[in-house]
Amino acid sequence: MTEQLIISVSGMRGIIGENLTAPIAVEYGCAFGTFLKRNNPESKLNVCIGMDSRPSGCMLKTAVTAGLTSVGIDVIDLGLVTTPSVGVSLRELGCAGGVIITASHNPIRYNGIKLLLDNGMAPSPESAELIRKYFLDKNVTYSDSVSCGKMICDNQADERHISKVLAIIDKNLIASKKFKIALDSVNGAGGPITKKLLSKLGCEVFAINCEPTGIFAHTPEPTAENLKGFCEAVKTGKTDIGFAQDPDADRLAIVDENGNYLGEEYTLALAAKYILSKRAGDAAANLSTSRMIDDIAAKSGSHVFRTPVGEANVAAAMIEHNCIIGGEGNGGVIDLRVGPVRDSLTGIALVLQMMAETGKPISQLAGDINHYCMIKEKFAADKNLAQKIFDAAKITFSQAKVDSSDGYRFDFDDAWLHIRSSNTEPVVRVIAEAADRNSADKYINAVLKIRNSILG
Repeated sequence: MTEQLIISVSGMRGIIGENLTAPIAVEYGCAFGTFLKRNNPESKLNVCIGMDSRPSGCMLKTAVTAGLTSVGIDVIDLGLVTTPSVGVSLRELGCAGGVIITASHNPIRYNGIKLLLDNGMAPSPESAELIRKYFLDKNVTYSDSVSCGKMICDNQADERHISKVLAIIDKNLIASKKFKIALDSVNGAGGPITKKLLSKLGCEVFAINCEPTGIFAHTPEPTAENLKGFCEAVKTGKTDIGFAQDPDADRLAIVDENGNYLGEEYTLALAAKYILSKRAGDAAANLSTSRMIDDIAAKSGSHVFRTPVGEANVAAAMIEHNCIIGGEGNGGVIDLRVGPVRDSLTGIALVLQMMAETGKPISQLAGDINHYCMIKEKFAADKNLAQKIFDAAKITFSQAKVDSSDGYRFDFDDAWLHIRSSNTEPVVRVIAEAADRNSADKYINAVLKIRNSILG
């Protein structure tokens, strides 16, 4: 095995046929089902399961279903759906949990098993560790032939999700604008449901890579480098805005009407700008999210609660502090009226609502927000190397204000720097944000210098 199977608060993620196979998926399903049953010993439980469009999805979904039913959990198969759609359905159907077969933005050779609890949120670190321990120790309780779980199919997940999103915006106002929208779903799960939503909003859709074949038309992470062709298509197609999703459609990047990549950071900033202009309340975002949201909140007299990376952490903070908007700078918007999961459809709806109400093009709405330069880097690192880098960084940046709740975030007068181990890849992520490129590069290069000196 060239990479270690990753099991974290984000579930399980690995390379198909190498470290993530059907037997492993069965055992993980058994572990999750056992965890749920031990927390609810007197109840007959059900779990809903969905998958993105990766070709390996059917294999993993079948395997996880076998594991769940073998320990006595009934399974509701939602089919090919987005991650936020599973979050909506499990709450509407009263399920004890949910499973999404997805590797999010990772390349096609990867797939994963993402877990949700009955509140629609990922397990806490403590619960995730217990599920992991059940899996590694094979500490599961199988059911007898009469008590095994059953499986049924449900094809209403899209409709439930769309209904929740439409309830938070003015459908008729948006429809009156007759927006022309470019959509790139990278042949993931987002294409069908997003086209349905945009149709209900009266939009003309210029669809690119929207067939859910799972054969990604480009590298699936919706970054500027991977969306060059899409940016050109937005411009030449004379569309009002371009929306790009990742394979499970929990992340959203925006391209303006001129074909300029605004990116993922602007998705949450724009959504927050709209919500905080309409309602009194606070926001939540992770430590790696742009300070644009802090500027927006300050103008409305609101506060931003910062959390470790991970939508469950952000959602928990939103619930604790009664926040009205939250999310992550990777394009993930969370509005608890729809659900506590990052949701590209919610982001799309809120941005279109703001465009419809203001009459301003998306380029002007984005231009009205203070701009910063953010640089993101990542490099391979096991836990030992990562810790050495963290320790050296604490010495190098000893004058900064430090938050150690998720790796290390260093706040300086002119910038901030976040260094952390990924929950989904065997890498260290390094993010710096400052007023200009040179200032941000200064901190990125300092971390790379630390890494190179450790490696010799």
